[in-house]
Amino acid sequence: MAEAMDVREKGCEACEKEGSWWFHLRRCTECGFIGCCDSSPNQHATHHARQTGHKVVCSFEPGESWCWNYELEDYVEPPSDEIAAMHHPRAQAVPGPADRVPDDWEQQLHQ
Repeated sequence: MAEAMDVREKGCEACEKEGSWWFHLRRCTECGFIGCCDSSPNQHATHHARQTGHKVVCSFEPGESWCWNYELEDYVEPPSDEIAAMHHPRAQAVPGPADRVPDDWEQQLHQ
């Protein structure tokens, strides 16, 4: 379990494996997978939801407590206060990780 926590502290699990970068992070409420948002180049949170059937993600950004249901295509209430309060470390760079973010990162975001 310690290895999984280390990955989550770093950011998007799939981007970490690929050596890529992300813009914002989302957390699957069913299994805890941390994926990058749809503005990120790889959109791993949405890919995870489609591959697994896990319907709800919550923002993993400090200060945000919203959740998105892919099936309803709408915002939903967080399943618990604990999940709503989860976020990556405040010191983590956004976008991140800082050493892999390209200079033209804003041009690479999906709108």
